[in-house]
Amino acid sequence: MGKLAASILSADFARLGDEVKLVEPHADMIHVDVMDGHFVPVLSIGPVVVASLRAVTDRPLHGHLMVDRPVTLFDELRSAGTDIVTTHVEASPDDPLAPVKEARARGMGAGLAVNPDTPVDAVFPFLDQLDTVIVMSVHPGWAGQPFLESSLPKVERLRAEIDRRGLSVDIEVDGGINLESGKRCMEAGASVLAAASSIFKAEDPAAAAAALAQVARGDGRG
Repeated sequence: MGKLAASILSADFARLGDEVKLVEPHADMIHVDVMDGHFVPVLSIGPVVVASLRAVTDRPLHGHLMVDRPVTLFDELRSAGTDIVTTHVEASPDDPLAPVKEARARGMGAGLAVNPDTPVDAVFPFLDQLDTVIVMSVHPGWAGQPFLESSLPKVERLRAEIDRRGLSVDIEVDGGINLESGKRCMEAGASVLAAASSIFKAEDPAAAAAALAQVARGDGRG
């Protein structure tokens, strides 16, 4: 069974607590995009918002760090209540595993993410030390982008490698996820769907989250 990560990037931040509580019954985790205005052009949220979320939900908080120096945020994110952090291999090209080790030293789960232009093989040497891999199915920075078809072969290749090695590593697909693309991602071997606009921009976010959760938790691999 797969999982749904509700990404707050498209939520109404004036009503963030209420919006999270609305979709919480259907979401397995809350996905928090942290952007620094350098690694990606957009500046988004940080530990203060995570702390606010921690006060209103008991769901795991997954910090997706699209930042140049992710480790500098780890202490604050952990104190704020972050459960797992995923950093980008592109942000630490000399040693992608260094942030993973630092996250674990602080008691957080850890993962690595790959951008659309990065071969998924970049994470293969580190798979046995990861909780999750995020395959970006849009270019990072903005919600509402169309799903990139090129992400599906990456998911399939990653699934084959994880299964070949008998590992328990989540494959999360992030970007352009809706009912159609989500089903295709699950069929390709994903285990987590991260969705922002298709949940929080829907007329009924709770119903949208419920429908996506059904896709994630159904017989996703055919």
